[in-house]
Amino acid sequence: MKRPSWSELEAVKVIAEQRSFRRAADVLGLKRSSLSHTIKGLEARLRVQLFHRTTRSVALTEAGEMLIARLTPLLAEMDDALNDVSASGHQPYGILRISASDAAIGLLLEKVLPLFIQQKPGIEIDLVAQGALVDIVAQGFDAGIRLTEDVPKDMVAIPLGGPLRFVTVASPGYLAGRHEIRHPEDLMQHTCLRQRLPGGKRYHWEYQQSAQQLALDVPGSLTLNSSALMVQAAVAGLGIAYVPEIYARPWLETQQLVTRLEDWTIASQGLALYFPPNRHMPVALRLFVDTVKAALPR
Repeated sequence: MKRPSWSELEAVKVIAEQRSFRRAADVLGLKRSSLSHTIKGLEARLRVQLFHRTTRSVALTEAGEMLIARLTPLLAEMDDALNDVSASGHQPYGILRISASDAAIGLLLEKVLPLFIQQKPGIEIDLVAQGALVDIVAQGFDAGIRLTEDVPKDMVAIPLGGPLRFVTVASPGYLAGRHEIRHPEDLMQHTCLRQRLPGGKRYHWEYQQSAQQLALDVPGSLTLNSSALMVQAAVAGLGIAYVPEIYARPWLETQQLVTRLEDWTIASQGLALYFPPNRHMPVALRLFVDTVKAALPR
C-alpha cells in the first residue's frame, strides 16, 4: 500500500478537529471538492472508512478515532521537528489560532502583538473573538484566553497581567440630576445596562465590601451580551454598566465615563492564556507564550 502523504494526514486531522469538510477546507486553503476527493482516495487505499458523513454532520468512525489517536501526537512531533530545524537558521513559521474575548484581543493588540509580530514575522496569528466559552481542541484552536475562573481544569493556564477589577460606570451626562449612588441598592433607582450570559441567563451584578456580599438583578430596559457594547451604551448615556475595568479604561481616562461604588467591588483572578497540556507544544505557541510572559508580567 502506498504510504499516505503529509497533506493527506493533515487533512484527516483538520477534518476531525473541525467536524466539517467546509470549515476544514477553509482552514487548509482548499476547495471542499478537492478535500473530499483527497479523503475518498485515502479511504480507498486504506480500505476503511474514516468518517461518517451526512448532509449536516461529520464524525469519525471507530477506525478514524483509532487513526487520530495515533496520528495527532506524531503530527505534532513532526511539526515541532520541522519548525525547530527551520528556526535554527531562519524565522519560525506556522499559524497560531486563538479563541478569546474581545477585551482579551484588545489587550493582545496593545501589549503583545506589536512585539511578537516584529520578532516573529513568519508566524501568522488568527484571532477569533468569541463571547462564549468553546472547546478549543474540538474547534481547532491552539489556545484560548478567558477569565482564569472559566479555564477548564485540564488545561495549562498562563496568567495575563494580574487580577481584573469590575467597575460600575456611567457617563456624566446620565448621572447629572439623578439619584446619588452610594450603595449598590441605590442602583435599583436607576436605569442599568443588563448583561445576558453566554448560557442565556441574565447576570446579577455582584458586589462585596468586607464580609458583606450582594448580587443584584438590576432594573433596565436594555440587555446586551457583550461588555464592549455595554460600555458603548454607557458612553452614549443609556444607563449604568458593570464591566471588567479593562473594557472601560479608555473612556475613564478621557472622562467620558466615571466610576461609582469604588468601595464596593469584586476582582477576578484576571485573564489567562490556556492550552492543552501536550507533551510537544507547537513552536509558534511556545514562542507566543514566551512573548506574553515578557509583555504581561504577572
